Amino acid sequence: MNRNIGSIVVYALIGLAVFGFISFLITDTIGLLKFLFISLLIGAAIFGLVYFFFLRRRTPNELRKYRKAVKQSKQKYKYQHQNKHTQPSPIKQNITTKKTIRPLKTRKNHTHLRVIEGNKQKKKNRASL
Repeated sequence: MNRNIGSIVVYALIGLAVFGFISFLITDTIGLLKFLFISLLIGAAIFGLVYFFFLRRRTPNELRKYRKAVKQSKQKYKYQHQNKHTQPSPIKQNITTKKTIRPLKTRKNHTHLRVIEGNKQKKKNRASL
């Protein structure tokens, strides 16, 4: 019973708002456009202030953790990159040993990517249908 009364009140308010908007549009169109424009400006200013003071500084916990991980990763790889350049250059070898020794391929090892192993022993029996 309360739900029916509440919905009737809401529909009545919406109907009055539509009636007021149409009557305002018919009687004073320029005033309506000015009112809408000023309302939009005030709404944008309030939203900008709320966003600037409250919402901008609040970041989700996951985003904060991600940024921290990226920062740590950059520090780690920067440190390793600097150590590679500080190593002394290898001693020159004679030409015959260079031909017999294969140059090692540099492998990019992405340590920030991790393989999550699932339950490999649990296999689906697809033949039994």
